[in-house]
Amino acid sequence: MIKPTHLLKPRAGKCGLGSAVGRRVRGIAVAFLVAGSSSVTLAGANELYAGEQAFAREDYARAAAIFIREAERGDAVAQTYLGSMYTSGRGVPQDYVTAVQWLRRASDHGYPAAQFLLGMMFDKGHGVKQDFVEAEILLDLATAHAEPRVRDYWTRIRNAVAGKLSQDELAYAQKAAVEWRPIQDR
Repeated sequence: MIKPTHLLKPRAGKCGLGSAVGRRVRGIAVAFLVAGSSSVTLAGANELYAGEQAFAREDYARAAAIFIREAERGDAVAQTYLGSMYTSGRGVPQDYVTAVQWLRRASDHGYPAAQFLLGMMFDKGHGVKQDFVEAEILLDLATAHAEPRVRDYWTRIRNAVAGKLSQDELAYAQKAAVEWRPIQDR
């Protein structure tokens, strides 16, 4: 599954934006159809693909326009891209509160990249009140379902946030992550 590229471990001297998406956009429609997501239509997958291509070309304004349409239809990938774009101000005005709103929607459906980004927002206090316990819950969920190419990086981030917690807070966060269910399963 394609993820906003800044979630990848940054390469030396580069922020990584746009690089991985450009190499991995092929097959997004197939990935969604194979996953059996009933909320994604073929037209929606094609739109998402077009948005990812625009993002990879650094045509952020076009990508944002496409992602907004798809995000409003409930597509977690589009919601995550939008959250990322509002966080960085690419194609849309930088707005942490709006970023959190989009990331929360995708995170509530169990999308790991959104959970990771939202966890970072809670860790830094961007768009939300800083809350290390909530950050740990989200980062624990994201790391548990991370793709191999980002798992080690996400694990290091999660462990760094865990180091900010007391033993009781960490135990609570881990229990909450184990008991968490996506919105469709609640």
